Amino acid sequence: MQYGIAFTPLVPTLVLWLAVGAIVVIAALLLLGRARGAAVRVAALALILLALANPSFTREDREPLSSVAAVVIDKSPSQNFGERTRETREAQEALVASLKKIKGLEVRVVEAGQADGETDGTRLFGALSSVLSDVQIDRVAGAFLITDGRVHDIPANAAALGFQAPVHALITGRKNERDRRIAISAAPRFGIVGQPQTITYRLDDQGVSGGRAKVVVRRDGEVINERTLLSGQTASVDIDIKHAGPNIVEIEASPLENELTLVNNRAVVAIDGVRDKLRVLLVSGEPHSGERTWRNLLKSDASVDLVHFTILRPPEKQDGTPINELSLIAFPTRELFQQKINEFQLIIFDRYARQGVLPIAYFDNIARYVRGGGAVLVSAGPDYASTTSIWRTPLDSVLPAEPVGVTEKPYYAHLSDIGKRHPVTRGLEGSGSEPPHWSRFFRTVETRNATTPPVMTGADGKPLLLLSRFGEGRVALLLSDHIWLWARGYEGGGPHLDLLRRTSHWLMKQPDLDEEALRLQVQGHDLVVLRQTMADSVAPVTVTSPAGATRELTLSAGEPGTWRATIPANELGLWQATDGTLKALINVGPTNPKEFSEVTSTTEMLKPLTQATGGDARRLADGSSVELPRVGPVRASSVFYGDGWMGVKMRDASVVKGVGVLPLFAGLIGLLLLLGAFAATWLREGR
Repeated sequence: MQYGIAFTPLVPTLVLWLAVGAIVVIAALLLLGRARGAAVRVAALALILLALANPSFTREDREPLSSVAAVVIDKSPSQNFGERTRETREAQEALVASLKKIKGLEVRVVEAGQADGETDGTRLFGALSSVLSDVQIDRVAGAFLITDGRVHDIPANAAALGFQAPVHALITGRKNERDRRIAISAAPRFGIVGQPQTITYRLDDQGVSGGRAKVVVRRDGEVINERTLLSGQTASVDIDIKHAGPNIVEIEASPLENELTLVNNRAVVAIDGVRDKLRVLLVSGEPHSGERTWRNLLKSDASVDLVHFTILRPPEKQDGTPINELSLIAFPTRELFQQKINEFQLIIFDRYARQGVLPIAYFDNIARYVRGGGAVLVSAGPDYASTTSIWRTPLDSVLPAEPVGVTEKPYYAHLSDIGKRHPVTRGLEGSGSEPPHWSRFFRTVETRNATTPPVMTGADGKPLLLLSRFGEGRVALLLSDHIWLWARGYEGGGPHLDLLRRTSHWLMKQPDLDEEALRLQVQGHDLVVLRQTMADSVAPVTVTSPAGATRELTLSAGEPGTWRATIPANELGLWQATDGTLKALINVGPTNPKEFSEVTSTTEMLKPLTQATGGDARRLADGSSVELPRVGPVRASSVFYGDGWMGVKMRDASVVKGVGVLPLFAGLIGLLLLLGAFAATWLREGR
């Protein structure tokens, strides 16, 4: 219970202060002039002024509030090294038990720093702020951090904590820990396919000097560089970007004797390969209704550098027109098909027939270009079945089917069983209904002796779209020239953009469109294993975590041609998956995580902050057992630790449960006081 005096003036504050001034002046004049009864008159005026101030005696019934101490438990991955997990558990149990014995102290425990694939580093002070967010500042008694000392969100100063109470750090681990790590100094995020990128790294040994290690560099699991480095030495390695998409580079150092962990002996860099410009050569034959379909598609793709020629006039044509009156560009056959053919990622023949423009030897160049890794797409019409067909050239060795004629009848294109699984045609919009929800075609080039099953079929179930591989290259054969009907919206049109874009990207070896592939993806807090295949079943996949633990997964069938499984992505670092034939890599979290950059325990990072708050940072154990300092309450001090003990700042916070008020100048009491003052003045004047 607390007592006090409160004032509720009966007049404005300004009037009250003017009255004070007037009374002071009158009192001074009376006292200096030694007037009779000056003291009594001044007392009477003071009582009148006090009555205007309207004082009241107050009585507050208060209920004391408990002080609050927070215990933050570091659950980051680095706490799993050595005996830190055991030390943390034992220290938590002993500390909470000791704090709960202190009368008037509330204990709150929070765990922080768990690896979730998104947060980089150990963040304990964010958790501390959250657990104390509903506590008044004058109730906070202190905080205890049980950690290895490697904390990455330490406030700049004690004022940034938001409370004035001691912070203590209890450090797990040992003084003599040693560890080796690979630190990435500089690494690109992107690289042009076919061009090298440089990664700079450093070998660091902690707790030992003069170390030497063998460092191995791998790209997508393939060893590309080996060397020996001294501790503290910096080195660089050039990485050839082989393909589009993530190129996973691992840099791994040999182990250090008795080191704390092997996790940070390996650093991972993911370089996204991008193509500078996909050079495409489009050669169109005689003009036809769908001639601009391919051109419009390729010109709309900003990543494509298109070179387009339309053969309008064979070189042997003689009609007497003077050369200087022809607005035609001569077809640079030698430059394109002999000197610069390997600069193109894709060559498209759109209804092209031999017209004496390309010598036979150049078709042989194109065939060699395909076997060496190039790509050819033939969009065929009646020209493919004619006597001037490009089939009747050395190019026949890489074309997937021989033409035998042309069928002209309306039909709906269908996905074959293979096409329902193939990434080029799988899930095409409108393919799920019967007939498919797209317009009809009216012409098919008939073929025989196909080297690969079709992914799409035309009239009477005959091949419409064939996708095949020859050597290192790829070839696509579209056996109808009516794809333009989809582009023009005839009978509702069809998914021509998806089909043509996927086909051209498959030919240019876009990794996402490979028929056989094993991939890893991170979705939220989960790791998804994806298997793309044309087979009816898949083998189990072995997944290896960053810590080296393996797990065999049985995949479940998804949409046609895909299988998947999901596991928690509960570790930061490089995950690997293999089914014995294919291998996939993915890095979860940052490529060079702070959590594993320095893993030896330390008191030095937290000591400046703890001592600024009156607390301390000290190790829990130097031997095999945990030695927790004695914890006690401290009422008033600027230092809350000493030899073998740590303290919490006990608070006197309370909450008002009731208030009593007794006005001094209200009612009979006020009347008697004022009448008494005037009576005393009258009596003094009457003498």
